[in-house]
Amino acid sequence: MILRAVGRTAALTVAATAVVFAATELLPGDAGELRTAGRASAAEIARERDRLGLDRPAVVRYLDWLYGVVRGDLGRSLAGGRPVAALFAERLPATAALVAAALAVTVLLTVTALGIAYLRRGRGGSAATGLAAVPQPVYAAVLGAVLAGLLGWLPAVSLLPPGGSPLADPRVLVLPALTLALPSAAFATALLRGALGDALRRPHVTDARLRGLPAPLVLRRHVLSFLYVPALQVTALLAGGLVAGTALVETVFGYPGTGQLLVSAVAVRDVPVVQAAALLPAVVLLLGMLLADLAARRTTVPYAVRGADTPAGAGPAVPGTAGRGV
Repeated sequence: MILRAVGRTAALTVAATAVVFAATELLPGDAGELRTAGRASAAEIARERDRLGLDRPAVVRYLDWLYGVVRGDLGRSLAGGRPVAALFAERLPATAALVAAALAVTVLLTVTALGIAYLRRGRGGSAATGLAAVPQPVYAAVLGAVLAGLLGWLPAVSLLPPGGSPLADPRVLVLPALTLALPSAAFATALLRGALGDALRRPHVTDARLRGLPAPLVLRRHVLSFLYVPALQVTALLAGGLVAGTALVETVFGYPGTGQLLVSAVAVRDVPVVQAAALLPAVVLLLGMLLADLAARRTTVPYAVRGADTPAGAGPAVPGTAGRGV
C-alpha cells in the first residue's frame, strides 16, 4: 500500500513536470532566438540553437532533463550557463523563509477563524469564502498601499543585499508573507469549516454539549480527532500553493527568491530553470499529500469518541476512518 502511494506520487510529479515543459514549448520563441534579440541572421540563430541543444526533438530534451534529475543534476541555465542547482541554492533560503512565515501566519489565522466558528457552533463563514475568491494581486496592491504607502510602516520593496538574509530585517518579509497568507487562510477556513460543521453535528458532540461540558473540553475530546486528517491534507495543499504563489509575490515586491527566478526564466525561455522552479512546488505539494494520506491510514478514532457513536460490542475502531466522515 505504501509503495503504491509512493509510486503514485512519483508519477504525478513526473506528469506535472511534463505539463510545464509542454507549456513552455508552446510559448513563442526559444532561448536561442531570444539570446540573439533579433540581431542575428538565420544561420547564426541556428548555430546558437545547436549549441544550446534546442535543435533536438522536445521529447528527447525532456527525457534528458528527467534523466538528469534522477541522477541529481538539474542541468545548466540556457541564459547564463550556470548550474541550475547553484542558482537555486542562492535563492532557496529566501523563499524558504518567506514560505515559512506565510505558513505560520496562515495557520494562526485559520485556527483563530475556526475557533470563532466553533464558538458559534459552525455558523457563519461566508466572509472566508468571499476573501478566498479575491485575487492575490488585489491583496498585494491593498496591503502595499496601506502598510507601505499610507502608514509608512513597511518598505514598499522587499530588497535584500547580495547574500543577505531576510531574517536580518524581518520587515521585508511582512508584505509578501501577508499577501500569501491572507487568501490562503481564507481558503483553508472555507475548506475546514465544513469538516468542523460535520463534527459538531455528530451525536456524541451534541450529547456532550447538552450535558453542559465546557466548550474547550468538548473540542479537545470529541471534535479535534475528526479534524486531524482534513487539517493535514489542507496544510499539504497550502504548502504547495504557497511555494507556487511566491512567483507573483516576489516579483511584485522585488523579493529575490526562486519565484522571481522563475518569472525571469520564463521571459527568456530558460527551460531548465523553469522546470526546476516548477518541480519545487510540485514536490512540496505531492510529498505533503503523501504524508497526509499515510497519516490518515494510521489514524484511529479515540475509543471515547467511537464509543459514543458506535453500539456496544461493535468492535474496535478501524484505522484510517477518522477523517472519512468529514
